[in-house]
Order: sequence, then C-alpha cells, then structure tokens
Amino acid sequence: MFKKKGLVLIVLSFVMAVGAAWFANQYIQNSTTDDNGMTGAQVAAAAIGIPHGTKIEARHVTMVNMEEGSIPSGAVRTLEDVEGMIANAEILAGELLLSGRFVKHISGSTLSALVEEKKRAFTVRVDDVIGVAGFLLPGNYVDVLATRMVRSTQRAVSETIIRNVKVLAVDQTARTDESDPVVVRAVTIEITPKQAEILVARKEEGTIQLTLRNPLDDAVPVVAKAAPKAAPKRVYRPSTTKTITIIKGTKVSQNKVNN
Repeated sequence: MFKKKGLVLIVLSFVMAVGAAWFANQYIQNSTTDDNGMTGAQVAAAAIGIPHGTKIEARHVTMVNMEEGSIPSGAVRTLEDVEGMIANAEILAGELLLSGRFVKHISGSTLSALVEEKKRAFTVRVDDVIGVAGFLLPGNYVDVLATRMVRSTQRAVSETIIRNVKVLAVDQTARTDESDPVVVRAVTIEITPKQAEILVARKEEGTIQLTLRNPLDDAVPVVAKAAPKAAPKRVYRPSTTKTITIIKGTKVSQNKVNN
C-alpha cells in the first residue's frame, strides 16, 4: 500500500517538474528580464538590406530581443505587420523596422503605392546629359528647370520652377541596388496636382530639365510659378481732333473739330 503511494508521488513529482521546465522555457522565449528587472520583447529588424520600393517578404525580416523601455515608437513587432507592404525608403541590414518606412500595396503597380497622399507621379523625358549623366536614381531629390524662348529679345530664359521633389522611378524601375550610372530616357517625380498643371504648361512653352540635389540641402520646396505674361504693346494712334482759333475783333475763341 505504502509502496504504491510512494510510486504515485514520484510519478506526480516527475510530471510537475517536466511541466515547470516547459513553462519556464516558454516564458524565457517570449520575454527576457535583465539584471535591473526590466522586461524585454521581440521586435522586427532587417535581415538583409532592403532597397527602396521592395515588397517585403519573410526573408527580409528577423526578430531580435530589446528592452521594452528602449524600443522606439512605431517599431514593427511581428512579420505579419509588414509582410506584403512596400518599403518607401532604403533600409540597411540590421536596422529596426519602423511602420513609417512602409506603405500598403492595395492594387496596381508598386509605383502607385510609393506616391504620397495628395501628390501625383509625373514623368519627365530626359537624355543622358540632362539626366545628370545617368546618376538620377529612385530616392534622389531634384530641382526642375524650365527654359523658354522670349520672342521680343530672341533669347532663351531659364528658371527653377520646382525645388526639392523626390524621384520615384527611372524609366520603369522604382528601385535600384547599385549607385552606378544608368542611361535612362524618362524620370518619374513626385509633385502636387498644382505643380503638375504648371509643369505641363511650361513643357508646352519650352523644355524641362532636372538638376540633382545634395541630400543634406534642406531648402524649403516652392510652388511652381506660371510663366510671366508679356506686357501689352502700346500702340501710338495720332489724334484725329484739330483745334481752330477764331478771332473777331478783340474776341478770340477756339473750336475743336474732327477730321
């Protein structure tokens, strides 16, 4: 009788020990505690470099442990939060993934997902010289110059009509893994609807060119201006009214008559 009870107690003790070890292992995997008693959690980081315009897959993401108090706001906590989304900026390997770096890809092309709200994508035709010898790449920022011919002086006039706009794509590529020059024939930039209207009008008046900006130049963007209208010509018209002086004795009078 006592032998059976002792055997049962031994089995129960073994089962409880195994259960306690399993629960402890699960707790350690899901949450860590440092020497100061601060709890940690898992956040998502880039397993490899993620170029601008890349659709996020499982191979791009790895999970790392961090102290809860040091996790930045907007940090991605699970793969499901970013899988299938588009990176709107280049992300380096090992960099923490932040929700603001990704946009949803609902439908259409990848490029449409990269366009910010209330903005439009506009394609400008270029050649290998105007396109900064092929060094325009997605993610760069450019200024837009318009050139037109002034008829009265027969001289070309150029002015910067839009500053600090983002390059979304070169030709049909919305991302690039290298910084080598690429000869392109079209550059797609991101502008407002009002700027798009002005840009179309100025393109009809002359030519459009792009200049590459330094990424550290934080000049405030300006709204494109319409081409100034030529001042109306003043036409000289000779007077058609004549004045006749009439003298009668000591009286002098003047009368105006039309031709």
